[in-house]
Amino acid sequence: MTRPTDSDFAERVRSSFAKQHAMVLIRATLPVVEAGRTEIHLPHWDGVEQQHGFVHGGVVGMIADSAAGYAAMTVVPASASVLTVEYKMNLVAPADGEQLIARGKVVRPGRTLIVTQGEVFAVKDGRESLCALMQQTIMVMQGKGEK
Repeated sequence: MTRPTDSDFAERVRSSFAKQHAMVLIRATLPVVEAGRTEIHLPHWDGVEQQHGFVHGGVVGMIADSAAGYAAMTVVPASASVLTVEYKMNLVAPADGEQLIARGKVVRPGRTLIVTQGEVFAVKDGRESLCALMQQTIMVMQGKGEK
């Protein structure tokens, strides 16, 4: 079980998400913030599509990165912030559905590095299908707040 070190972690994560103008640009929302876990939802609309009508892989990467990064943020002290230093993502199926759900979770918390996992599901006709799987390394920036 991943435990937060800050009782106001959900408020901090939501405040940080609100500062990410890129998430506003793609119409993403953050409906789930729990200790060690978050979800980002993205409606499928023509502004995020590639030439075949699927959600672009770069957008899939964006929401996977942010969901897993925010999962990491739930377990760091209020005085720290987080930054992605590496991720590897497999696009296992086209991102084809009415919406995408990116689920991020902490795999291994640490003082300096946090390993996370992100899964992105396409939701079509009420059924979820995995379209991307990501492993990520997050750097904890002790004593450094956000802009």
